[in-house]
Amino acid sequence: MGQNQPTILGRMASLVKVLWTVSVIIAATAIGAHAGWVGHGIVGALALGFVGLVAGCFLSRPSFLAQFLT
Repeated sequence: MGQNQPTILGRMASLVKVLWTVSVIIAATAIGAHAGWVGHGIVGALALGFVGLVAGCFLSRPSFLAQFLT
């Protein structure tokens, strides 16, 4: 009745945000794991994959990254 229903643009914006976050985190994790695998084997892949995961979390939210750096 008095509830605000999300519009199609609001839903699309939410979908784009989710896709952006997931893609950045997956890409950063994959890059870290690949670099670790090439340089140090399985242990390096696990370690740098985790580092990539954390970096991806920071990179997925540029405003949080900018706030952290200032």
